Amino acid sequence: MISFRPKAKYDQESSVVLLTSQQKDKRLKKELEKGEVFPVFEGQRLVLFVGLGKADQLTLTDLRIQVRKALLSSYLKKIKNVELIPHTKEEEAVKAVIEGVLIGTYTWDKYKSKEKDDKTVKDKHITIAVDPKKEYEQTVVICEGLQLTRDLVNDNADLITSEYLEKIVRDLIKGHKNIFLEVLNKKELKAKGLYLHLAVNQGSTKEPKLIIVKYASGKKDEGYTAIVGKGMTFDTGGINLKSTNHIETMKIDMSGAGAVCGILKNVLKLRLKKNLLLVLSIAENAIGSKAYKPGDVIVGYAGKSVEIGNTDAEGRLVLADAFSYVFKNYKPTKMIDIATLTGACVIALGFDYSGLFSNSDELAKDLLASADKTDDRAWRLPIYPEIKEYIKSPIADLKNISSIRGAGACTAAEFLHQFVDGTTWAHLDIAGSAYAESQGRLYYGHGATGAGVRLLTDYLLNN
Repeated sequence: MISFRPKAKYDQESSVVLLTSQQKDKRLKKELEKGEVFPVFEGQRLVLFVGLGKADQLTLTDLRIQVRKALLSSYLKKIKNVELIPHTKEEEAVKAVIEGVLIGTYTWDKYKSKEKDDKTVKDKHITIAVDPKKEYEQTVVICEGLQLTRDLVNDNADLITSEYLEKIVRDLIKGHKNIFLEVLNKKELKAKGLYLHLAVNQGSTKEPKLIIVKYASGKKDEGYTAIVGKGMTFDTGGINLKSTNHIETMKIDMSGAGAVCGILKNVLKLRLKKNLLLVLSIAENAIGSKAYKPGDVIVGYAGKSVEIGNTDAEGRLVLADAFSYVFKNYKPTKMIDIATLTGACVIALGFDYSGLFSNSDELAKDLLASADKTDDRAWRLPIYPEIKEYIKSPIADLKNISSIRGAGACTAAEFLHQFVDGTTWAHLDIAGSAYAESQGRLYYGHGATGAGVRLLTDYLLNN
């Protein structure tokens, strides 16, 4: 729980965390290094000083990291009420402090046994000593949407099925006006011809789904922006089976659809005056006698035939059918997809940046601005005319993997580009940024990061 009040009260029942980059407080016995914590006991109250380093070198990312470190300190383990005093009242810094609290202290412990006195930060009441502002409450809301995404991505694949995600969506939109929901199950997908989507799922016993939320709260003459999330609830790789050390985290392959759920929650809570399409394209790429096979040629909803060069390049297939269906039936003026699409993007950018591809310099510029503002980082990578040659097939219109070695993230983006049909479009490859396997990468703990939620929520708020 987090709240705001204009002035610090220094309650005797509270512990006080002082974030300082100046280190001039008379209670300090030493000059603090960046990241160092120093406790001072005043009666029953603990005052915990946190070193932020030199003020002119402090970044907002650093600030989030140090807030996380302070609140996870063993000094505060058994403290119920914590008062947090920022080193500055600047709005962006305070918002970073809020994110350090809510994002930085998130833990996934649903399945861990707990001792009776084992309290986590989410059991604490944290007060930030600043004047309440709409922008701060908005930051809290966005973080709550982010946490929903992280919970969905972190949980077991056999729980977070297409049926479960549909229930999440229905619960989110219940009672809200100006919303239309369309759900295509296996029967409807087959009747309408989304055969690429069906092919990916045909080895699974789980139901495939295409879920479309039409949110009509903008002006009547305003076009729709579609946000499409890849939702592979588990990805074995299919016949091209993933190896050990890669398959273990493949429950996260629905991170794109999970991000759409978080964004939907934010959109509804913030009551955005926009016309939006929030789309989840959900399947499970399972292995078995019914699984689709390398060498198959499949015709999707757009009428284009695709040679299957590798069954582990499945996300682009379900997205291709989702694109085609949404374009034909809803006619958005802009589309942004978000997907854990390629290991090649991880090789190119590592784990702290999402790959951004777009056919529009203006859209790319706006998305990068939101990425910089929110620290939900992205880096633009190229798509270019010559790359179309790499995904040609001698027996079909397209092949789902490149004919050459290299540029895997770019060729995957180009495959999606072939189904955009001239609409303004951007693609976020979050394969590296969606999950932190090590403890404490940036200001995340182990597990899902909610990549894309802050970026795209900010984009929708400001464009």
